[in-house]
Amino acid sequence: MTYTVRQLAAGSYDVLLDGAVVASLVREVGRSDAVWGWLVELLDETSPAERPAPFTAQQHAFRIRAEALKWLGIPEDGISDLPPG
Repeated sequence: MTYTVRQLAAGSYDVLLDGAVVASLVREVGRSDAVWGWLVELLDETSPAERPAPFTAQQHAFRIRAEALKWLGIPEDGISDLPPG
């Protein structure tokens, strides 16, 4: 099982598992544009037994993007915060 991310916009990514989109990684921002953290969330509601590792819940919150990527086993090298295009 290999996770990768595909950037959709600044602070928004699809999370792919072996090439199929299974989750999202998004930056949570407050009203003053202060970053609260990052959220990884499975797209489909699944039972605990059906969730792909390392998911133990439907969503997981992280303080910084690097923590979320590390949790998914994705090296941060080469991943930009700039929107594609």
